Formats: sequence, C-alpha cells, structure tokens
Amino acid sequence: MKDKHLVELLKEMTLAEKVGQLVQLTPDFFAQGGEITGPMQQWQMSEAQSYQIGSVLGTHTAEQVYTIQKQYLEKSRLKIPLVFMADVIHGYETIFPIPLAMAASFDEHLIEKAAKLAAKEAAEAGIHVTFSPMADYVKDARWGRVLESNGEDPTLSSVLTAAYVRGYQGATNNLNKDKKRIAACVKHFVGYGAAEGGRDYNTVDLSDLEIYQNYLPAFKAAIDAGAALVMTSFNTVRGIPATANQPLIQDVLRKKLGFEGLVISDWAAVAELIAHRVAADGEEAAKKAFHAGIEMDMMSDCYMNSLAQIITAAPELQQQLDQAVYHVLKLKDRLGLFDDPYRGLNEADLSVHLDTDTRLSTREAAEKTAVLLKNEDILPLSKNQKIALIGPKADSKDIFGAWSWIGKQEDAVSLKEGLSEKHLDLSVLSYAEEEVLSDHYIEEACKLAEQSDVVLLAVGESSEESGEAASLTKLTLSRRQDVLVQEIAKHNPNVVLILFNGRPLVLSDIEESCKAILIGWFPGSEGGHALANLLTGTVEPQGRLPMSFPRSVGQLPLTYGQLSTGRPKTPDNQDQKYISRYMDEENDALYPFGFGLGYGSCEIEQTTITHISEEEGLYEVNARLINHTEKAHRTLLQLYSQDLVTEVARPIRELKQWRKVLVPAKSSIDITFNISETQFAYVHSDLLLKNDPGKIALYIGFDSKQADKIGEIAI
Repeated sequence: MKDKHLVELLKEMTLAEKVGQLVQLTPDFFAQGGEITGPMQQWQMSEAQSYQIGSVLGTHTAEQVYTIQKQYLEKSRLKIPLVFMADVIHGYETIFPIPLAMAASFDEHLIEKAAKLAAKEAAEAGIHVTFSPMADYVKDARWGRVLESNGEDPTLSSVLTAAYVRGYQGATNNLNKDKKRIAACVKHFVGYGAAEGGRDYNTVDLSDLEIYQNYLPAFKAAIDAGAALVMTSFNTVRGIPATANQPLIQDVLRKKLGFEGLVISDWAAVAELIAHRVAADGEEAAKKAFHAGIEMDMMSDCYMNSLAQIITAAPELQQQLDQAVYHVLKLKDRLGLFDDPYRGLNEADLSVHLDTDTRLSTREAAEKTAVLLKNEDILPLSKNQKIALIGPKADSKDIFGAWSWIGKQEDAVSLKEGLSEKHLDLSVLSYAEEEVLSDHYIEEACKLAEQSDVVLLAVGESSEESGEAASLTKLTLSRRQDVLVQEIAKHNPNVVLILFNGRPLVLSDIEESCKAILIGWFPGSEGGHALANLLTGTVEPQGRLPMSFPRSVGQLPLTYGQLSTGRPKTPDNQDQKYISRYMDEENDALYPFGFGLGYGSCEIEQTTITHISEEEGLYEVNARLINHTEKAHRTLLQLYSQDLVTEVARPIRELKQWRKVLVPAKSSIDITFNISETQFAYVHSDLLLKNDPGKIALYIGFDSKQADKIGEIAI
C-alpha cells in the first residue's frame, strides 16, 4: 500500500517536476566542487530544471550539502528535498581496509560494525545514501574492481553483503529516526564481475544458470536485509546492456528477487547506450532505459531532455513514471527528509566529529584482515634482531586504496611509523613509490640487507593500480619490485615480504625468495600500527584468502569452486595427456581460497555427523580442535560439501559454513555446525532452486584445498 501523503504530493507535480526527480547531478551544477568518477558531459540546462532534480552525488562536506539543500529549497516550487549520495565504500574520512580485505576476516560482525561507523561519519557530512555494498561475484583478478568485492564464494559474499546493509541502515532499517545511518545501494546488477578478459566495462556473456547460481545470491541477501536501492551494471547481459535490459530488471530483480525500492543507473550508463550502439541518440537511450525500469538517471541528460516528450507521446507510460517518482519520494520519506531536509545538520556546527573509537576500529579491522601466506619460523620479529625495512611501501602513506577520496593520506600511519613505535633495531631505506626502482636503490638495499638479521620488504600496488578502470594483464609486481625481492634474497635469505595490494597477485616467481609473506592489502588509516602489531606478534594473523592467488595469470578466471569435468585431473592420472590440465602449469591456485596461517597451529580430530531431525532435514557436524603447542591459536574452521550426483554440473567443493575459533594452548575445543538439507539446494536447468535426493559428501579443514572428507549424508 502506498503512503497517502506521497500519493497526494505526486498529484501536485507537473510532468517536468516528475522527470526532474529521476535525475541525479554532481555539485558542480550548483557551483560546488564534486567527486568526478566518470566522463563529464557538456549539458545545456535551464535554472528551472536544476531546481527540479531529485538527487546530488559526490559532495565532500556538510557545508556543501547544507548550502545546496538550502539554495534548492528556496527556489524549488514544491520544496521536495534533495537526496545526497556518495561512494562510501570502506569508510568516509576514517578509512577501513578495502572490502576485499574485509572479506578476509570472514567476520560479518566486524563488517557490520565498520559499515555502521562509516555511515555515522558520512551522515555527519550530509550523505544520505552510499553506493555500497558491491555484491558482484568475482573470479578474475585482472579486473581491478575485485578490490570492492567480497571475493569468489557466493555464500561468503551473501553473508557479508547483508552485513554491510545492516551496518549502513541498522538492523531495524529505521532510517527516519536514526540519522547516523544511511541507505545502502547494492551494486552492480548484474554480472559486472565477469567482464571478458578482466577488462573493465567490457562485454559479459553468461548463462542464465550461472547468473542464478552464483551472481544473484548476494543481491538477494542484500534485498532481504532491506537494501533501499539497486544500481545496474555497465555491462551487457544476454547481449543487452543491463541499463536497457527489461527482462533483467522487471522479471529477475523485481519479480524473482522481490525488490521494491529504487533502481538507479551507474554513472552516465543511460547515455552510454549510444556507445553500446543499442540506441541512436539520447531520446532512444532514455526510452530504452525507462522501459527497462531505470528510475534514476545518474549523470546523463537523457531523461532530463527527452523523458517528458516520451511520456507525452505515450500516455500509457504515465503510471510507470508515477511509480518511479514514488520510489524516489519514498526513499526521501524513509530517510526522514520531508520532516528534516538537513537530516540533523546544524548550520552552527557542520563539522564531522572524528572519534578515537572509529580510528581504533580501523586498526582492529586491519589486524583481522591481514593474511599470513608463508612463515618459515621467521615471524614474529624479536627486539634483539637487526631489522631492515626496505621498499617503496616502507614509508608510504598510499595505503588507503581506491574509493577513499575523502580520507586524508597525510593522516595515515605508514609501516615505518608503526614499526618505529615498537622499539626495534630498525633501519629504513624508503623510495618514491610511483617510480621504477633504480639500480642504485637496489644496490643500496642489498648492502643494508647484508648488515641485517631480517629484511622486511614492503612492496605492492599503488592506489591507482587497483579499483575501477584499473584492469591489468600482468599481476606480478610492477616497477621492478620483483627484481628487488630476488636480489635482496641473494644477499640475505631472511626476507619477510609485506604486500600492499587490492587484488590477488601472481607470486610464483618470488615466493621461494621469501621466508614469510604477509598480505596487508590496502589496510586503511591505521595500517602501519596494525601491521606492526602483526609482525611483532602483539596480534596473531587471522585473515584467510577470500580470493585464490593464482600461479599464473593464464589460469584466470580462477575459483576453487570449479565445476566437475568429464576428464578431471586426479592423483591417479597426472601422467596422462587427454585430461583437463595445463601443459606448463598446475591447475590449482598457488594459495587457495580460505588459506591463511597464524603463529600457532591445531589439528582436527574426532569428527562426527549426526542426523538430528529427519523431518526437518537437520544435521549436526562436530569436530574437535586440539592445540598441542604452548600458545593459543586463532583459526578458521571451514565446512565444505560436494553433491555427488546432480542434474547439472556442480562445483567440486562448496563452502557451506565457517567458524572463527580461539583454541587455548595445550587444550582442545569442540566445534558444532548445524546444517539443514535446504543448504544443499542448487539451481537446476529450469532455474529453480531445489534439492535432489541423493548423497552429499562433507569436508572439514582450514582451506578449500586441504579440507578432508569426513563422511556422507543422504537427503
């Protein structure tokens, strides 16, 4: 049932005012500076039109928001407030680790907390909506936007995507009363992560089965959690750009997933239908996008210039127009903007109040998301060692990664700064980050390495090398950083590699040169402190890979959840030719999904499977973890399954549940997974989600590759 006061407001609106509500502009149109995330266009628009639009994106400050809103309301006939949106991806001014790093925590509570704190800062700056979370399913690290994702597993991504929505919006979705929360816009619907060749904005060609099985679950989780908006993707789906894809939006998003909120395009995606060559001009682009179900045109003038004429020529579209405008008004009402257009902003104090708790939370997040890939008894560091810190990331403050445009790099804690507080015998040889490493620097680094007990090599990507429009064909270290690693190892074998990265990298050529490898990702504002705590053992590494690290870029796209083939490679047929394999490389990842080490270890014993309710199809899986060492160990126990006989080809292994566990020293702990038959349902050839009668094999372990079979259940 529609809200009566919004329906009455709709009746008062002219056609031009209705169309205006479906247009989103940057602050530049109000003489304010704004974030630029796409190609700007030369617009011709009247002042009257500018005071009919519905939304602004990319403001920087509360002052901007307050000024624009006040100016707009003074000149708008119906005084319908603007809604302000922005990219709040991993923090606003205080920066958390990138989303891919956050996924390495496997911790929905950590993510919900981070989203809540980011929402608070953004709301204090006048932001009402964030273009987050990104629910794209990804398995190609060449695509730079894996940085924004939750990784390669649909189940993990679904859980974490819902956590972001709860964090931004609150568990009760009471946005009109809780002004420290913001609305979530889940993106990009759908298939963006499958861009061919990993090249951003490129063609996508997916089967319906693949879309339903792997790409829709995280969107469904976000919608079920109450996400207020959905953003369509740039790419094609079934040959039609998502922005003009009526079956995709109306049948899949609206009917299949039950989404009732606002559908918004990505930046200039409506106008880009012309570049796709599915529209001849702006009018045809507007017509196709509107027919498909795009309700807000982000940063193109297609709706503004053409939609009124389209509606006038086809009056039967009036109902659809009213529905779209209603969704815009409903969002504003849900945010409480009709009662308080400034949403708590006070002209006397428009500052963002940064607090210590948020800052410390970014440190906690960075500590819980770093992944230790290798450690040959060299970490943690000790104070009696002579330590050399070398590399372009040694003293770099470029540790935020993409989509941290409000954060101030000068406020970041570098690795050097973090380690300097640990009272170590530390020598530092830093280097200008963006430059190719010179022979002279490598020579000096080798000299310092020879004089040291341990070498910390801080290398990785710049913020410009990951994120949107940052596609790569080579995933090895750039700027001769790989040469630096190999040369240092010749002079001192005790190399600890510390990687700052926004995507899985190919480490095959340098892995053997290192005794330890710690993935720091882009760790955010407190990255230096967090990494120093990890390296010195103040905190045990506990992150696990949310995306596999390939052996070679030629393996991509790559996932642990590959489908069974007719000629699989097995331990018994590795010498045969006619099997599914590479001639020059292994099939599997160098470091698989779910992998990660700590400073302790434990073993799995006494696994049991109990059928606790035949009527409800419930099972209890138990495992005992035993820690024989003298130190407590935090680990991630993972439960996988394999459906032994299926109607369509299914993954060799699928993650079902996981538990983060602290096993005290010299003790054991019992872990229980409660699992139901519904969790083994999969999408069949008729695109329906259902179970097959048959047997399911269950596996328990510490990563996707090493999990051991513990038995079978019959459903």
